[in-house]
Amino acid sequence: MERRTLVVTGATGGIGRAVCDRLARDGHRIVAADLSGDAAAALASGLPGDGHEGRALDVADETAVEGFFDAVEADGPVAGVIAAAGILILDEAGQRRPITETTLDEWSRTQTVNSTGTFLQVRAFLRRRTARPMEGARFVGFSSVAAQLGGYRSSSAYIASKSAVLGLIKAAAREAAPIGVAVNAVAPGLIDAPMLRLSLDPAADAEVARAIPLGRIGTPQDVAGAVAFLMGPDSAYLTGAVIDVNGGYRMQ
Repeated sequence: MERRTLVVTGATGGIGRAVCDRLARDGHRIVAADLSGDAAAALASGLPGDGHEGRALDVADETAVEGFFDAVEADGPVAGVIAAAGILILDEAGQRRPITETTLDEWSRTQTVNSTGTFLQVRAFLRRRTARPMEGARFVGFSSVAAQLGGYRSSSAYIASKSAVLGLIKAAAREAAPIGVAVNAVAPGLIDAPMLRLSLDPAADAEVARAIPLGRIGTPQDVAGAVAFLMGPDSAYLTGAVIDVNGGYRMQ
């Protein structure tokens, strides 16, 4: 596979780490981005292959996002962006807060990171690929099974923010197609990553897994595999799509 520069935001999270590792193993150069530049740099230094780098980025900061892409593209164009940064705010007991008890601050913070952050990233990327076209460029956003089912453990703010990503991906895919950029998303289900563990004790895994047709909670590597497909040549005719990575938890 041709070596390309790929940006992964939310890189130090459970899924983000797996995505970085998988794409590095596939031969790509990874620019790992997260709120902590030090953590992102440490992650990048441990990836297989060479030439990787870690950078600090707040995806909810418009100026920071534009500056980030300017800096990264000073070394050459970015071929793909994986927008994995996201937050989920629960109450002190790790439970979803009812809508009636959800504050405007909680709602706004969640929308700003999850949906506005994705918008800022896809906008910055498409601006640069419009000015400097690149064959086979890709953008992958992150939705969630929570957006498709109304969630069980996720908050209303999180569900709404991930629903917004679904619509944004389709709108961006239509606009990006004429410049040769494919825009897709993944929608993880119950994945054994830090965000799930905010509300699910590992002791309950067996019980929860019984509701999943494939009989297990997913791994970050399961999600990374779907992302790798979307970044690779076999997905060349796919845009505006959402890949469900949920073990059959939600079947259409």
